[in-house]
Amino acid sequence: MNPQSCLFILVRHGQTEWNLVERFRGRADVPLDKTGLAQAEAAGRRVAAQWSPAAVYTSPLSRAVQTAEVIARHYNLPVQAHPGLVDIDYGEWQGLSPEEARQRWPEQVDNWYRHPEQALIPNGESLADVRRRAMQTVKELAEKHSAETIVLVGHTVINRVILLGVLGLNDERFWQLKQDTGAINVFAAEQGDFVLVSLNDTCHLRRETGS
Repeated sequence: MNPQSCLFILVRHGQTEWNLVERFRGRADVPLDKTGLAQAEAAGRRVAAQWSPAAVYTSPLSRAVQTAEVIARHYNLPVQAHPGLVDIDYGEWQGLSPEEARQRWPEQVDNWYRHPEQALIPNGESLADVRRRAMQTVKELAEKHSAETIVLVGHTVINRVILLGVLGLNDERFWQLKQDTGAINVFAAEQGDFVLVSLNDTCHLRRETGS
């Protein structure tokens, strides 16, 4: 790695009750469940064993903040909530299951799963909107933390669009990337470009939580 690069440890928050019964979570402030707390602890131990971050940034939503707090505790670092990392705004879909949303907006929901780059969520964000703010956040933090390692804690949607940006892939590939709860991704920002190091790593969860 270039000595002036910024290394990003991108973590998805731990499990919540709404991850078990699939719902459009978005901006709903759903806390971690028991398994999610264990996943956060496992992710925290994994990060502490391998890296020495200079800062920990998180989505302002509690499930991400709780995960970030567990990680930051290993370094006595403050958790810095960043609005650029907040989950997608699902608008009128928020809190609904895909089946419930499909009853009212069948074409839009089908588009979300078949052509996510074209999907229009009623009173919500598009993937293009999310990607714009996400990549602007990554670029700003890369400049601020040149030659340092930092942790970002986000959500499945925000993490996927960041990883698509890192790989230079279009939003139509959104569903071709996995982001399990508690997963760790690693990438570096170097001279205006990116290098992906690892993707959706959950080895620490299998070892620590038996999942």
